[in-house]
Order: sequence, then structure tokens, then C-alpha cells
Amino acid sequence: MKVLEERFAVHLDDYKHYDTEKLRKHFLVESIFVADEVQFTYTHYERLMVGGVMPVNKSVQLETYDQLKMEFFLDRRELGAINIGGSGKVSVDGEIYEIGNKEALYIGRGAKEVFFSSDDANNPAKFYLNSTPAHTSHPTKKVNKENSKVLHMGAGDTCNERDIYQLMISTVLDTCQLQMGMTELKPGSIWNTMPMHTHSRRMEAYFYFNIPDTHAVCHFMGPANETRHIWVGNEQAVVSPPWSMHSGVGTANYTFIWGMAGENMDYTDMDFHKPSELK
Repeated sequence: MKVLEERFAVHLDDYKHYDTEKLRKHFLVESIFVADEVQFTYTHYERLMVGGVMPVNKSVQLETYDQLKMEFFLDRRELGAINIGGSGKVSVDGEIYEIGNKEALYIGRGAKEVFFSSDDANNPAKFYLNSTPAHTSHPTKKVNKENSKVLHMGAGDTCNERDIYQLMISTVLDTCQLQMGMTELKPGSIWNTMPMHTHSRRMEAYFYFNIPDTHAVCHFMGPANETRHIWVGNEQAVVSPPWSMHSGVGTANYTFIWGMAGENMDYTDMDFHKPSELK
């Protein structure tokens, strides 16, 4: 069986002493997509797995890993996949789902054979993946922008006008604990998730993409009185512990996918921090 890279939980007192190198080592996932492979990082924050698959020359199977101690990857897990590339397909126990750009597929616990493929090798699909433990099974379901819940947030004068597409939350479909969605910033807007917030009953991971060449996003984390930042490149992810806020500002507008896991499924359960309060 394949072995995963693991990210162990970091205590808040320890985090205070991290330099740039250590912050990136513990919280940044730099490589998400490799041709014809499934890549995953196993985190010990709610045991969320962050990864991706980019099928180019062949169909790629979702295989299990040694750390999971399961015959099949989804024996005790659920999976969310959001395609940020060209059109592709996902086969779940023989049923085929066509997944276009910025469309999503939720796969419930108990699925055995899952394969990812691209329609065009010259424009391959890129499925960004989040997976969490699941205590029960829910039906596999495709979700796109049209049948998601959409929130229009922010304003141009505060540089954070954005559309939030809630793709996998309780008002759209049933999951055990995984929640996922996508936020698109309008041209001229560069701040996401303002005002900043924490939610102690769940963790979150941010995956940034559509960052123009030569640009980057500065991702902020930590408690309000002890902030740190990580510079993030295109198609990279940051893992955010429950004690950490999560917000970013880019040198140009971009899109990001958020994934959450924990005991709380209430999207609005947040503790906000005004920008004037941050240190």
C-alpha cells in the first residue's frame, strides 16, 4: 500500500515560535497535482485529507493507503472532488459522472471503486480532493454552481466583493462532516473572508487557484493577537487549525476552495475579529 505524508496537530503555544520555514512545513501543501497520480496529505486536524488528481494519459484509481488500514479508501470515509481543470469523468462503482470545470462531486462512505479520467489529455481535468472520516453513508451526488447555494458578499470599496458557492453543505446535500465550497473574487477585489474569523469546533483548508502568473496570495493565520502569514502560489493549499483564523489578500483577484471538517455543521458559527483588532 502507498504511504501518505502526514501533518500532525500543532499546539498554539508552539506555533508562536515558528519562523517562515517552519510555518510552511507544517501548514502549506505545495504540491497538489501530479500527472496520472492521486496525491494526498493526511492531516491530524479532524483527520482531513487534502489532495488532488490530474488524469492525463490514463484513468486513475483512488487507492487506499497504509495509514487508513482499510481495504478501500472510502470504507470509513467520505470524499469531495471539485474540478478546476478541463472536463472529466468520475466513475463510482461503475456509475459515470461527467464533471466540468468548477463542478463538484460528493462521494459517500462505502464506495469501493472510484476512477478519475479526463476528456482531453491536452486540457486535463484537475480534481481537488478533500476527505474526512464518516460514520454513516450518504448518496453520491453531483453539484454545480446552478444547484449550489450562492452568497454575494463584500463590496468594491473594501476590495472584497465575492461570490461564495456553497457546494457541499447541509442546505445542498447530506454529508457526515465534510463541507466544501468555492469563492470567486470579482475583478479589483483581492481580500477574502473579511472580517477574519475563527470557528473552534471545526478546522478548515484553503486551496488557491486561478492566481495569475507572477502573482501570489498572502494567507493570514493564527489567533487575532498573534498573526502570521504564508505566501501561497497558484494551486497550493493551506491547512488551518481550529484555533486559527484564515484569510488572504492577493496581488490580483483569484479563486479559492474551502473545505471544513469537525463537529459543527452550522456554516454561520463563526467568531469574528475586526481588522482594527488584529495584531
